Amino acid sequence: MGTPTLDATSTADRLTAAGERVTRQRLLVADALASHGRRITAQELYDRLRRIDPRIGRATVFRTLEALVGAGVARRLEQDGHVYGYVACRPGHHHHLACDRCGRVEEIGEGYITPVADRVAADLGFEIDDARLDFYGLCAQCRAAEERARR
Repeated sequence: MGTPTLDATSTADRLTAAGERVTRQRLLVADALASHGRRITAQELYDRLRRIDPRIGRATVFRTLEALVGAGVARRLEQDGHVYGYVACRPGHHHHLACDRCGRVEEIGEGYITPVADRVAADLGFEIDDARLDFYGLCAQCRAAEERARR
């Protein structure tokens, strides 16, 4: 599935649909997040954006990331040290595979999760309204590099 590319129109539409304001700064943050292509912390994104627009404020970037998460344009993923990383997301329900080494994040479709959800519902009688699953580990490239390093 790969890294999502977001265009300004779809980002603006998704923000509007979520009841969020569309501003130049929000579009700038969303674009920078999507173009990074990997999980990135709010501070790292702020540092990158300051090189593009020195007037952008740290609080603006942090608040904008939360607005993007609320609108479904981005997802907050856990990282070591009680820090969150953020990644751009395509529309629609999906889950993530997050590489702990390189930060790459892949979106995976509901088809991988549906059998698990169906089993939980059948075995435990639990009615699932929503599920957000993120899997952490090593991507294929990092696993291959690790194997080469072991030899």
